[in-house]
Amino acid sequence: MPNLQEQYDDAMFDFSRDDYAAAIGKLRAVLAEDADYFDAQLALGMALYRQGDYAAAIAEGHKAEQMRPHEQLVHTNLSLFYMKSGDKKTAEHHGLQARISSWKGNMAAPEQATAPAGDPELELAKPKPQAFKLPEKFPDMPWKKKPKLGSRGESDKPAA
Repeated sequence: MPNLQEQYDDAMFDFSRDDYAAAIGKLRAVLAEDADYFDAQLALGMALYRQGDYAAAIAEGHKAEQMRPHEQLVHTNLSLFYMKSGDKKTAEHHGLQARISSWKGNMAAPEQATAPAGDPELELAKPKPQAFKLPEKFPDMPWKKKPKLGSRGESDKPAA
C-alpha cells in the first residue's frame, strides 16, 4: 500500500485534472489514516468548494483552522467559501484574519530568520546601510501655485 504522501500526491493529481470526486475520496482516506495531515485537510475543503458543496467546504475549512488557527491560507480559503455561500460578513472576518496572519509572518527581520546571532563571518557579510542625503532644494509644488493673471483668466474666454 502506498504511503500517505503518495496517497496525498495521487489525490492532488486528481484535483489538478478537475476530478474532484476522486480527489475527495482519496483525501478522506488519507485523513482516515492520519487525522492531523494538514495539507490533506486544506485540500479537502478546496475540493469540496470546487465541487460546489460550500457547506461541506466550510466545515472542512474549520477543521483545518483547528489544526493551524493562524495559517493565512486557511483563512483565505474560509473567506472564499463563505463569500460563495452568501455570508459576506463572515467572509470579511476571515479575509481580515488572513491579512493579519500574513503580517505576523513578516514580523521577523531577514537577518534573524537566516543568520545565527553572533557569527562574526556573517556579520561581515551583512550589507552596510546606505547613507541617504536629502536634496538641498526641494522642487516647486506646481499644484499649489496660483495661475498668473491672463493665463486662463476671464479675458481669455471667447466672446459669446
